[in-house]
Amino acid sequence: MADVRKFTTIEEMEADTKALVQRACDVCAETWQDRAEMQKNHCKFGETGVCCRNCSMGPCRITPKAPRGICGADEHAIAARNYLRSISAGTSSHSDHAREILHVLHSAKRDGAYQIRDEQKLIRLAVEWDVALRTADGAERDIYDIGREVAEKGLEEFGKAFGEMRFPSRAIQERQDLWHKEDIWPRAIDREVVTAMHMTHMGNSADPEALIRQGLRTSIANGWGGSMLGTEITDILFGTPTVWTTEGNLGVLEHDMVNLVVHGHDPVFSEALVMAAESKEMVDYCKSKGIKGINVVGLCCTANEIAMRHGVRMAGNFLQQENAILTGAVEMMCVDIQCIFPALAQLSKCFHTKFVTSSPIARIPGSDYVEFKPENAMENATQLVRAAIDNYENRNPERVWIPATKQTATVGYPTEQIIRHLDNITNSNVDELGSYKPAVEAIKAGVLRGAVAIVGCNNPRVRPDYSHYEIIKELLKNDILVVATGCAAQLATKAGLLNKEARYQCGDGLKRVCELMDIPPVLHMGACVDISRMMLLANGIARDWGVKLTEIPVVGCAPEWMSEKAVSIANYVVSTGLDVYLGIEPQVSGSTQMMEWITEGTRKLTGGGFIISTDPHVLVKNIIDGIEAKREALGI
Repeated sequence: MADVRKFTTIEEMEADTKALVQRACDVCAETWQDRAEMQKNHCKFGETGVCCRNCSMGPCRITPKAPRGICGADEHAIAARNYLRSISAGTSSHSDHAREILHVLHSAKRDGAYQIRDEQKLIRLAVEWDVALRTADGAERDIYDIGREVAEKGLEEFGKAFGEMRFPSRAIQERQDLWHKEDIWPRAIDREVVTAMHMTHMGNSADPEALIRQGLRTSIANGWGGSMLGTEITDILFGTPTVWTTEGNLGVLEHDMVNLVVHGHDPVFSEALVMAAESKEMVDYCKSKGIKGINVVGLCCTANEIAMRHGVRMAGNFLQQENAILTGAVEMMCVDIQCIFPALAQLSKCFHTKFVTSSPIARIPGSDYVEFKPENAMENATQLVRAAIDNYENRNPERVWIPATKQTATVGYPTEQIIRHLDNITNSNVDELGSYKPAVEAIKAGVLRGAVAIVGCNNPRVRPDYSHYEIIKELLKNDILVVATGCAAQLATKAGLLNKEARYQCGDGLKRVCELMDIPPVLHMGACVDISRMMLLANGIARDWGVKLTEIPVVGCAPEWMSEKAVSIANYVVSTGLDVYLGIEPQVSGSTQMMEWITEGTRKLTGGGFIISTDPHVLVKNIIDGIEAKREALGI
């Protein structure tokens, strides 16, 4: 047997963090650890979801002595309204991201900064949306004309006056029928968000069921709408991801190179910076300064985006963003949208690091603001790379400490890539090409017990990365394949679990599958917006199996979620019919009715619900038991 390589433990990751936090103390800077300590103890009213500030009669909070707000809303109404507002904010975040990507597609030109890289995917989407590929006289239309019309149809999904959204029709018929029957098929993205905000305005809905149903409909508008649009159009513009070998963790920063960190979620921004850094002009300029080269690395979901399209290395996930600056080795950190600490502006001033914001959506006091638009993208990107190069000489070598820790990772497994691997190994019949039948057969045979989508953020409320790590390791031992996005994928990268050698951490069945398919046991599917890929994967498995989505041994898990995006994501996974296992309790526990709705009520509506435990060892046991129960129900 080959030697089992050394994996990075949580304790080793924590040792690096501890050393970097000490450096913050040395320069009198604060970190999230300091601020988390200062925030203790959390407000119990907010924590349990029973504080309402939706009008100026309050804020009102529910207590045994005051069981209703001034308007008469009880804990169930208040918790449900707050919950729906979180879903709306999360849906808005991912969907607005998609809207911007659609505008970039609309402006794409053959000789422009942004071009169409995956023409075949654009053509498939055009056919799906009845966009003509030929002119009235039979001539082939220019691909950019097709792209503009597809972009226009995509933008209609946000505010169409009549009808309903298109992408939910990708779901298997059983799911489509259920969404129509329960009246949760979304009409348009913006309309569902606005309806949700209207319902939660003072003097409107106080019925948890009505609010939960709108939450499901709004979340479908995200998962089978905005997020799916964001993923599809990003693939069209920048290329559908393919397999790359890269590295992850703070050890990817370099002592003798210009370190430029991109952080956030918008690939339009990061793509331009990567292209500018690789241009001959900037490479030559860097060398003229006597510097070895330009080292672009990613943080958070931007890291996932550029890793799976360019092989760019990943410095870390959400709670490592301050750590990167604390190394003293970062010349510039450029951010776009979502999950960005406002504290970075102040922290960067303790070092030589330039902190640059780029979007009107995420303005941060103390940053250098350089707004990115398609028409000036390459010009601005080149200026930023040049400024980072110029800043290298201001680095203080005595204040540089880069942890040595890093791991090799294999990334880039969208659904197309997974099918490609299946085709190469076992799809021998022409009529079966492009199916998940080999994976279905492996599950039926018990070689694979099932699959779990591990997603989500880090959260200071729990030991960072620990739950992800413990859950993934246990699933692999039990022959359960893991697909991962976002910060969970970053943890798997840092630990070494995206390395193909991680198959030696698996049970015999999963290990054999990894060897045959030449894959790691944790498949990197992208950024958090790409969880829509996971819905298509589950949908394809159910379709090729010929069973309901609720029946397949596939579930979702968010052990350390923290954002409103995560609330929307969890609800569209539940709407799709899959159970979701949570390691952080949603802020509705002050309402017994809401706790019942999110754990059992939605299961009666859609077939999926939440299973919650803050203990990762209990949670992973629940996952395994849930998968085995689904297998037993299928008779396999």
